[in-house]
Amino acid sequence: MSMFEIREYAENGRSPFADWQDGLDPVTAARVDTCLRRLELGNFGAAKRLRGGVSELRLDFGPGYRVYYGLDGKTIVILLGGGDKRRQRADIEASVRRWANYLKGR
Repeated sequence: MSMFEIREYAENGRSPFADWQDGLDPVTAARVDTCLRRLELGNFGAAKRLRGGVSELRLDFGPGYRVYYGLDGKTIVILLGGGDKRRQRADIEASVRRWANYLKGR
């Protein structure tokens, strides 16, 4: 049974997380899905709080993949985006902005 519900943040009808994941090769995308299933079960693994209510889940494969998310209450995870170590600073900035927009629109 899932402890957390995972939802994707959307802006202008598009999910930045889905756009990122759709650009991954099929094997990597499947591994990201496996990590998300673990999140649903409450296993946040190598998660780290960043700032502005945004956290990152560090994935132990590839070029330092990250999934950025926020927690809405005690049971909902909002996926804000994904990326790798190369674009980490820009990805964090975008995720903080998305989280602030999400909170305004709740």
